[in-house]
Amino acid sequence: MSKAARDLGIGQPAVSERIERLERHLGVRLLRRNTRVVSCTDEGALFYERSKRVIDAADDACAAVSEGRHELAGLLRIAAPQGLGEVVMPRILIAMRKAHPKLNIDLVLNDRIVDPVTEGVDISLRLGQPGEGSFIARHLGHVRRVLVASPDYLAQAATPREPDELMDHPFIRVMGLFGDGFVRLVGGHDQVSARISPAINASHWRPVYESIVAGAGIGVLQEPVCAQAIASGRLVRLLPRYTVPGFDLHALFARPVPLKTRAAMAFLESELPVALE
Repeated sequence: MSKAARDLGIGQPAVSERIERLERHLGVRLLRRNTRVVSCTDEGALFYERSKRVIDAADDACAAVSEGRHELAGLLRIAAPQGLGEVVMPRILIAMRKAHPKLNIDLVLNDRIVDPVTEGVDISLRLGQPGEGSFIARHLGHVRRVLVASPDYLAQAATPREPDELMDHPFIRVMGLFGDGFVRLVGGHDQVSARISPAINASHWRPVYESIVAGAGIGVLQEPVCAQAIASGRLVRLLPRYTVPGFDLHALFARPVPLKTRAAMAFLESELPVALE
């Protein structure tokens, strides 16, 4: 409530008073309050979700009637995960710049959670569930992951045929992933947790990729960063009957939605699903 007061430029007592007036108008309690915490009632959570849809629709309506009236200019800041940002985003941003030459773009790459409201970016691309926050979240697609090894490695090691054979091979991973020592695999209606033997851990996807290509072991990569290596034969997909669950990709942006953000979202919604196929 203190943050809401700062965002609105009013005092916290005024926020509390408005909520109380709304509760009296609706005839239900929206928030539970005690000395330590404020939380939503079931009615409050339902009212929030329904109201959020109405506000999002109003933002879209305002932006729609403004399109075409101004040439896009100024700075657009986009946060993106490292692998996606390095491999997929450049060609999308080049196309965006061709359409809007006066638009300057900052691309900020990291794999941590970036809230556009608090981090000062216009759009934050995030893998996984968007979570809670005072932002709009749009689903843009799904980033698949694949279990791979190089032909050179497989030439001197027995190719794993079943999930329980993965533990016999050195596993190369990005820090923070598969930290419990297992890889989840899905084959049809079956789900398997296969034990792995971590050998190399890196804080960035590139050393993981290069180590696997060089034949140091096996590992899981996001499909966009290794699709060309698979197509050229430098990497081979393992256990093709199984898939490694991937990540949903969302774009997070704050309201009200400026015209440049709306235009950038139009590019992303058009181009990113195609790039991830």
